[in-house]
Amino acid sequence: MSDGVGELHRPSAVVEAAERGATRIADRVVAKIAAQAAREMLTDLPGDAAAPHASVVVHHHSAHVRVHVELGYPCDIGGRCAAVRRHVALRVRALVGMEVPEVAVHVERLHLAPAHGAAQGRTR
Repeated sequence: MSDGVGELHRPSAVVEAAERGATRIADRVVAKIAAQAAREMLTDLPGDAAAPHASVVVHHHSAHVRVHVELGYPCDIGGRCAAVRRHVALRVRALVGMEVPEVAVHVERLHLAPAHGAAQGRTR
């Protein structure tokens, strides 16, 4: 006859980590992390620029990311996109643990920077 007390102190069988289950991170969570990483690289955007947003397709342990951004103009568009691409891949890899073989950066809009000393309003 068992009183149940001895069962509480009985060592349980050791289960290997891989056999306990798996962690699944939703695509939308990875997309939010990617969008935040893009925001970290685009700190000097004009006030009327929309925040970057991202979409992600996760397949096994890799994330294919598409980031949509708006940039101030004039700027080195290719250089800015390359910096966003690198930073997004690094942050997603570091925070989520997924490989990021592809980060596509889509420039949705360019915001013309006002010329210094230029008159505001319409010019004839």
